[in-house]
Amino acid sequence: MDIDAEALIAFTQQLVRIPSVHDPATGRSEEPVAHLVAATMREWGWSPMLEEVAPGRPNVICTIDGGLPGPTLLFEGHSDVVTEGDLSGWAVDPFGATIVDGRLYGRGAADMKGGVAAMLFAARALAAAGPFPGRLRVAVLVDEEGLMLGAKDFVARGHADDVDAAICCEPEAGEVCHVAKGALRIHVTFTGAMAHGAMPHQGRNPLPALATFVNGLAPFQDELQTTHPTDAYLGDVYLTPTVLRAGEPVQMNVIPAAAEVWVDVRTIPGVDHDQVVARLDELAAKAASAHDVEHGLDVIDDRPAVHTPSDAPITRSMLAAHEDVTGEPGRLGGVPGATDGTVITSRAGVPSIVYGPGGKWIAHQADEFVEVAELVQSAEVYRRAAERFLSLGDVARRR
Repeated sequence: MDIDAEALIAFTQQLVRIPSVHDPATGRSEEPVAHLVAATMREWGWSPMLEEVAPGRPNVICTIDGGLPGPTLLFEGHSDVVTEGDLSGWAVDPFGATIVDGRLYGRGAADMKGGVAAMLFAARALAAAGPFPGRLRVAVLVDEEGLMLGAKDFVARGHADDVDAAICCEPEAGEVCHVAKGALRIHVTFTGAMAHGAMPHQGRNPLPALATFVNGLAPFQDELQTTHPTDAYLGDVYLTPTVLRAGEPVQMNVIPAAAEVWVDVRTIPGVDHDQVVARLDELAAKAASAHDVEHGLDVIDDRPAVHTPSDAPITRSMLAAHEDVTGEPGRLGGVPGATDGTVITSRAGVPSIVYGPGGKWIAHQADEFVEVAELVQSAEVYRRAAERFLSLGDVARRR
């Protein structure tokens, strides 16, 4: 069965028109997307499971048995999108799913409802064509834009245990991304004693300690970049302070009792996360001691960099499928951030590839879009990659 291009485009529009931003204050969540995906699967004769990760946040998981012996391949995407932000920055309705000059516009069009729709229709085409080796598991998971709770829950419940490889359908501009950066989210606090701004000697100001710590990040980043040279696909290691907070509510004549900073650490293969955390804690301790305050450090999230070999069965299958469909050799690439594939690979040992419709840099921007032709093309690439991988038999198994 060929990809049903018209239905694929219409389904992508349905998905984009759902504002699946996780925002408890407004009642928004991924749940309407999950119900639409599950209902569509049932229409196709499939039997999806909905598993609640958090209230109003269900994962959708469905396994399609091909009827013949073979490996298991996972198609994975996420149902949440980031906020649309300031509407004045948009030239179109962020949830209108308008098509103009061959581009489908809207929040999540590229990141990644286009990829979700493409993988679903690829799976449908493969299943409808008749018996095939092995199994397809299709997963649409929550919270990728947050702490990746959906992917963590998926792994914790054992859904990745029998999976031999995964294709994460994020927008990567046609690159077959076999490596992805790691991420550490660090929260550091400095605690002193409140005092009047006119009598600083009566208090212990945490702000100089925070400043000392932040100023120490750049030399540590330089050290890491020297020890771990630029990766050909992922670039450099970065330590970026992203949020500073102290003295709430703001009172200019009061020394605050506490100050805090969040650090976003992005790593490449070979960087030891435990060593990075230990060094950051050491920097914070020295800064606190120098300014007579206390410190604390919490690791909010830890996602190691992941690497799937360029000659792995899933990598070769994706490269060949891309060339089959586009007529151009597949290009290896790297994911500049983390994806659900990072969790699935690092926690379950599943080789993963990230490949999907949409520009790599368009995600989270106003007037986000995906090329309609690329949607259909990606679905066909997914279908052919699945056929190739599943036909490899024991060669494709990870055990």
